Amino acid sequence: MFGFGAMIQKLKKDPKTIVFTEGADPRILEAASRLLASSFLKPVLLGDPEEIYLAAEEAGFNIRGAEIIDPKTYDRFDEMADAFYELRKSKGVTPEMAKKTISQTNYFGTMLVKMGVADCLLGGATYSTADTVRPALQIIKTKPGNNIVSSCFILVRPSATGDNEVLAMADCAINIKPTEDDLVEICKETVECGRLFGIDPKVAFLSYSTFGSGKGDDLDKMKNAAAKAKKVCPGVLIDGELQFDAAVSPKVAKHKSPDSPVAGYANVFIFPDINSGNIGYKIAQRLGNFEAYGPILLGLNAQVNDLSRGCNALEVYSMAIITAALS
Repeated sequence: MFGFGAMIQKLKKDPKTIVFTEGADPRILEAASRLLASSFLKPVLLGDPEEIYLAAEEAGFNIRGAEIIDPKTYDRFDEMADAFYELRKSKGVTPEMAKKTISQTNYFGTMLVKMGVADCLLGGATYSTADTVRPALQIIKTKPGNNIVSSCFILVRPSATGDNEVLAMADCAINIKPTEDDLVEICKETVECGRLFGIDPKVAFLSYSTFGSGKGDDLDKMKNAAAKAKKVCPGVLIDGELQFDAAVSPKVAKHKSPDSPVAGYANVFIFPDINSGNIGYKIAQRLGNFEAYGPILLGLNAQVNDLSRGCNALEVYSMAIITAALS
């Protein structure tokens, strides 16, 4: 499995605890059983213990030694409810509403991270992206200096040389129409994330134009964002606005952008909006035979990540390692 050796070694030196919000889901149970056989990541499963053990038994997964927490019987529930109330009372949340809200495992699990009981969280096997991100925004909040939560996908494909081709694409899942400053923040966070996967970043701010070959507000946004990102990320090769062919094809780049330090060799792609980003990464995944890891959430005070509801157990296992390694 791609590039996880370094992450696992990192976690062996500093083991983490990860919360799974959907503890009885067979995909979660399979991933948890695999993690329990190792020593670098401790899974915490949320839900009714009887239901979880029965589901594991029926699916044939050994979860002996797993920590299972039921929000209904958690001995720190009142403390947690009080803490959530203090966080949200300015938004009109009452003590009764706080108790009802954190009874939901997506909120309960996020509060476990907030209280330091766990290091990170992985949800979304049955919850929507919004239901995973919303508690994180309300409870974990963004890192100092960050104004938004964003996301990236890491795409991996074996190459003819035997190495892996590794790309990062952002933002493909969270921000619908990012501003210039949002794009700069997305770039900075994606560069940092990509380095964890061994990417030596060469960043292309993508558009339908290459260095003024077209006209329009959207391409001006990408051109201006690229210029700002160069100042925020000194030492990182960044350029734009670039069309995708100029960004990845040395032959095309020779004609369209011969003086660019990025064109022809880009491996980090910043899209102008969620439409182009989501479509772009899925084209690469389905037609380019890339494995796609993500969405990896960026910019939070603690690592929370979202699964696709169509995920399989291997994807859960992989995302658990990524989530913990980033925490």
